[in-house]
Amino acid sequence: MANNTDLYNATLGQYGSSFITGTGVVDLNGSNATMYVIAITFLADSKFTALQNYKGQIGSISSRNEENAHIVRFGAAANATGITTSHTFPKGVTIFGKWDFVELNSGTCVCYFAPQPFNL
Repeated sequence: MANNTDLYNATLGQYGSSFITGTGVVDLNGSNATMYVIAITFLADSKFTALQNYKGQIGSISSRNEENAHIVRFGAAANATGITTSHTFPKGVTIFGKWDFVELNSGTCVCYFAPQPFNL
């Protein structure tokens, strides 16, 4: 069960954030990483080069097709496809999920962090 305080703090950006623009990268998939990206808010129309799920798990939109097989985990979204540089996320939109690698192709966004769970 999730700790309600952690969830509340994460929704308010209490664990920190990173501003990335152009072809910026947030890479939290190293062995020393203690955080993951829980939300991304777009400050300009943006496109991704790479958007990878936390530890390769299935569950959030991703640029990797194998991470988009939601039907395996949830029994839905059988036609889910990977995000490519042709997909534009408009200014003002926030997406939520669990990512450990975010690489922009163009645009500007803020990536919000949450602590990595110990049981994964």
